[in-house]
Amino acid sequence: MAAGGPAAMDDGDGKGGLRTALSGLTTRGRSFLAAGIAAAICAYVLGQADLLRVGLLLSALPLVCVVVLVRTRYRVAGTRRLAPSRVPAGTEARVHLRMENVSRMPTGLLMLQDRVPYVLGPRPRFVLDRVEAGGRREVSYRVRSDLRGRYPLGPLQLRLSDPFGMCELTRSFSAYDTLVVIPRTEPLPPVRLAGEASGYGEGRQRSLALAGDDDVIPRGYRHGDDLRRVHWRSTARYGELMVRREEQPQRARCTVLLDTRLIAYQGTGPDSAFEWAVSGAASALMHMLERGFAVRLLTDDGNAVPGEGAGGFAGSTQESADSAGLMLDTLAVVDHSDGSGLSRAYDVLRGGNEGLLIAFFGDLDEEQAAVAARMRQRSGGAVAFVLDSAAWVQGDVLPAGAEAESERRLRLLRESGWTAVAVAPGTGLAHYWQQAGHQDVAAQSAAVGGAAGTTGFSGGWS
Repeated sequence: MAAGGPAAMDDGDGKGGLRTALSGLTTRGRSFLAAGIAAAICAYVLGQADLLRVGLLLSALPLVCVVVLVRTRYRVAGTRRLAPSRVPAGTEARVHLRMENVSRMPTGLLMLQDRVPYVLGPRPRFVLDRVEAGGRREVSYRVRSDLRGRYPLGPLQLRLSDPFGMCELTRSFSAYDTLVVIPRTEPLPPVRLAGEASGYGEGRQRSLALAGDDDVIPRGYRHGDDLRRVHWRSTARYGELMVRREEQPQRARCTVLLDTRLIAYQGTGPDSAFEWAVSGAASALMHMLERGFAVRLLTDDGNAVPGEGAGGFAGSTQESADSAGLMLDTLAVVDHSDGSGLSRAYDVLRGGNEGLLIAFFGDLDEEQAAVAARMRQRSGGAVAFVLDSAAWVQGDVLPAGAEAESERRLRLLRESGWTAVAVAPGTGLAHYWQQAGHQDVAAQSAAVGGAAGTTGFSGGWS
């Protein structure tokens, strides 16, 4: 990724440049200038010609350095490359800088500095020795952040100095790059969740598209249809050009719901309950995409990512890759919402069958637990990971009745059809993912056993 083009170092010919150069005098340069002026004044008062010569020499040296440095014409081009430009939290990325001298004269000593946010570490500084005409120098440094987000890198700064250290000039490039720190993700075991069907496979739904098996029902011709698909018998019957319908498999859908309400979480930092929920949502998204599902990210305020395509879900394989990056970029900067409820997310889910619903909830009061229970009616299967943020902040010391209240909320979700799992601090999502799969197996076995028992009882009476 480029971080600026040619940077001219010859913008000090005017009065503004000279004034800037004078302001760039170092402590040594200012001391020489002040000593020279003081010596000149003393020479005038005392009438000492030799002292006047010393004063003029002391004063002239920093000024000459300023003029020479200002009139030095350096043209340096700089580029920056991030490897990679999107990294999980807690992972290092390497930044490669390349400086190229595009002028016809060699440079002097160059000091290079790149601006980085403090969360990525200290500002990197490099000293570049003399660069010949047309030559280049490459340096690199590493950045790392435990906090997700989007962090600007740059602009680059070059500092020129004269051989005597009397004056320093700083020139900056105009461009900068962005490092995206996404949430941590973890691989999840391949368990079967309630209401889950394979992304492609037996019993799949089918939708109208531009390629696939012929359907017996024709439709009217549309601009751009292949003439080889014209159904001549229907054309003769209806008196207008008709084409055969076509269909193709539809990918199974999955919606990942992330509760971002501020009132639903306590504590901050990389180890907080909210950060666990964000990382869990990212892991679930990547896992379902790898299994061939059309996935979307939904937050409590009703915002869905991606927002385009059929029903707002990721479409083809290529679109899934792009949508995965878009959803991870969204999770990199997602923050708490000011909302107090889940009604907006419920309104989005009211559009129809949403396939599998995977939710990451914070603290739920009785009203929001009821709203979440109604969400189950809009999905083929629903799995909820519920975080009691008080347990994350206070550990094992919980207020009286808090644990019983949490169990009551979980029971309400389970009675409405959710596979609800309570999340405790210190354990990864993979453990609870497998636990959710085991709950589904147990629930299905109980349902089958109950149905078998009912059938046998009826047979006995008949």
